[in-house]
Amino acid sequence: MAKSEKGGGNGEREVRIYSLATTVNECIIFLEELTGSRLLPIWIGITEGQAIAIRFSGIVLPRPLTHDLLLAAIQEFGFEVKKIVVSDIKENTFYAKVCASDGKKTVSLDSRPSDAIAIAVRAGCPIMVHESVFARCQTLHKPISEDEVSKFKEDLKSLKPEDIFKDLKKKPEGGEPPPSGKEGGDAK
Repeated sequence: MAKSEKGGGNGEREVRIYSLATTVNECIIFLEELTGSRLLPIWIGITEGQAIAIRFSGIVLPRPLTHDLLLAAIQEFGFEVKKIVVSDIKENTFYAKVCASDGKKTVSLDSRPSDAIAIAVRAGCPIMVHESVFARCQTLHKPISEDEVSKFKEDLKSLKPEDIFKDLKKKPEGGEPPPSGKEGGDAK
C-alpha cells in the first residue's frame, strides 16, 4: 500500500467498517475514517449486507458466495485486490472501484460500494473513501462519551437516507448520472 493512501495525499482516506445496521428490507453500513472522526453511512441491500456480515464475522461457508467467486476469479487470473475505493456520489448514489494488480498492470473495476466492500473483507485489503465523497455528503461523527454514544444510538433509530443527502453540494463535473438514478440499493 502506498504511503499516501492512509493520509489522503491522493485524495483518499482509509476507513474501516464501524457498524452494520439491518432493518427489515435494507442495511446501513457505517464506514469509520481511521485518521479522523467522520462516519459515512451507505444504504445497501440486505443480501450485500449479509455477505459482508458473514465474512466480516469470520464465518466460512462450505460453498462460495458470489463475492467469493469473483475474488477467486480475480486471483486465478493472476491479480491481487490492492484496495477498494468509494470513489464518487452522483444523484444520491455511491460509486466504487475495485483496484487490482498483477505486478505489471493495474485495473480498476467499477462496482457498487456494497459489492466492493464484500470483496474487500474477503481479500483483506484497505477500504478507501475519496475525500470528495466525504465533502459532498452529510457525515456523522463518532461518539466519544457515554452520553454521546446513547444519543448516537437514539439518533440512528430515526435516521433516513434524506437526512444524509439533504446538504448534498453541487453535481460533480463531467459525466452523466446513470439512467436509473439509483444503484442496486446502495443509496436510496
